[in-house]
Amino acid sequence: MSASSRLLDGIDSPADLKKIPEADLPLLAQEIREELIGTLAETGGHLGPNLGVVELTIALHRVFDTPADRILLDVSHQGYVHKMLTGRRTRLATMRQHGGLNGFLLRTESEHDCYGAGHAGTALSAALGMAAARDMNGGTEHVVAVAGDAAFTCGVSYEALNNVAETTKRFLVVLNDNEWSIAKNTGAIASYLNRIATSPSYAHLHDQAAKFVEWIGGKGARQLVGKIETGVKQILFPGVIFEELGLRYYGPIDGHDIPLLIRTFEFLKTQNEPVILHILTKKGKGYAPAMAKPDKFHGLGKYSADTGETAPGTAPTYSEIFGKTLADFADHNRKIVAVTAAMPTGTGLSQFAKRHPDRFYDVGIAEEHAALFAAGMATRGMKPFLAIYSTFMQRAFDMIVHDIALQNLNVALCMDRAGLSGDDGPTHHGLFDIAYLRSIPGVIAMQPKDEEEFVDMLWTMANHHEGPVAIRYPRGTGTGAVPKKTPRLLEIGKAEVIRHGTDVALFGLGNFCEVAGEVADLLEKEGIRAAVINPRWIKPLDSVSLEFFARGTRLVCTLEDHATSGGFGSAVAEHLSDTGITTPLLRIGWPDQFIEHGSGAILRAKYGLTPEAIAARIRGELSRTNPLPKAGAIS
Repeated sequence: MSASSRLLDGIDSPADLKKIPEADLPLLAQEIREELIGTLAETGGHLGPNLGVVELTIALHRVFDTPADRILLDVSHQGYVHKMLTGRRTRLATMRQHGGLNGFLLRTESEHDCYGAGHAGTALSAALGMAAARDMNGGTEHVVAVAGDAAFTCGVSYEALNNVAETTKRFLVVLNDNEWSIAKNTGAIASYLNRIATSPSYAHLHDQAAKFVEWIGGKGARQLVGKIETGVKQILFPGVIFEELGLRYYGPIDGHDIPLLIRTFEFLKTQNEPVILHILTKKGKGYAPAMAKPDKFHGLGKYSADTGETAPGTAPTYSEIFGKTLADFADHNRKIVAVTAAMPTGTGLSQFAKRHPDRFYDVGIAEEHAALFAAGMATRGMKPFLAIYSTFMQRAFDMIVHDIALQNLNVALCMDRAGLSGDDGPTHHGLFDIAYLRSIPGVIAMQPKDEEEFVDMLWTMANHHEGPVAIRYPRGTGTGAVPKKTPRLLEIGKAEVIRHGTDVALFGLGNFCEVAGEVADLLEKEGIRAAVINPRWIKPLDSVSLEFFARGTRLVCTLEDHATSGGFGSAVAEHLSDTGITTPLLRIGWPDQFIEHGSGAILRAKYGLTPEAIAARIRGELSRTNPLPKAGAIS
């Protein structure tokens, strides 16, 4: 079949999909994979997860009718195929580009996206809420929640399952079991599902159950995996989780067999009871590089479609430096342990895990548990470094307050991807952590200006022995500053003055310290002398430096990769107000709204966070509040 006559080109809606002969659907799946591999090679994105759900997505849209029926995808990073089949195929090349398709499901993007997501574990609760509302309204639509097995390491999934039986009689959960979240799944749940999938006893019952399905559904349903009766299950698998929670369990079945999936969904949609279908899929299926390295191809930038190779990085990322540095420290300090929530590669801790496997803990997608687990270790004299992306650390806020800070436990909170997370969009931007951390008594918080200072801060954290200490650092690389072989201890609450000036004081936090330097250069060309200060410390503030420059300049300006509401600038404003200093303050950061997806350069330009735009705002503020002296007055 020529490229011009592809089946895929004739699909602009699920209705078009339903017109294709079932025998041709495997060919459609092949075309979708080819389109994904070729397009994402140019844009980057979540390739592996989407290659693994091609057949599943085809079968769901073949049997169910969106947008009337509701299909929720947990996390929704595996929603690219869904988007292709619901009228957005021609825009696939805009995926994760500014103004293009979002990398996750988005209610404002399509009526077929019934629920937005970006974090794990939300689908079951949200779907159950939809089912309850349907029942109250006397509706007939189907509600389907698709969750990967990694979502079942997330406590909120079980909170939802605990309420299913009491809430509705019509509810379908698809457990997409591929043994991976971003990294290899860990824990008892992953082992439990694997035992079900590989049990010889279950294989025998699978065949017997198929005869039952043939009896009720005819030859066409012969391959449908049948249910194991409760008594038999209790003998073979004591305490079967799902049926004990009130969901009839079916499976496991091949998640890449389209006819089998279609027959199964047609059967299950007739059931008047909550059901869970366990399917087995391969992450990255159909693309050898993605199957060989599922963690790498979970989400990545541009790559060669032929080989799967990505361009080598020019400098180590903050995450890579973190993993190596912490492993180095642990060589000489047996108290140091590393904890993460399904992010060993993303946080750089895979390096730590290789060198210190006995002191590395990946608890799965369970941020709340991770924080409590670290707290428990700290009570016994260990020094846990809890590494979680800023956007996901939000989930552990209560534990940071109630369990870590209130008890003054010696836990190091390491927030990767703090600040803008670019192409991943609003569900992944780390723009709120300063606001919630600085409100907690006893927490020390910092952000480095470059890689060298990052290592110094990690060393300072490792040698801090009283209470919680937090560090936030951005995605990707920094200025390229090479850390010294011997890190130095930093004085807590002491800023670094980079240059002096008498007109404006620029407090550039973290990666915005470099921006502050560029702004100062632009202002100097116009005779405006700017001081540049690297605050280092979010809490406690260097009150001495702040008050010195606030009293000695005509304007204080804070710059941060964080929302202005509640951020570093807000802390400065509160301190100036408390001390009665009336020097005008200009706070530069991200506005009080959810920031869309797009490259950092595009978004900074749009929201006025380039050096040129910031310099212009400073000039305007100086002119408005405190006019410049006449020409020649500045010596």
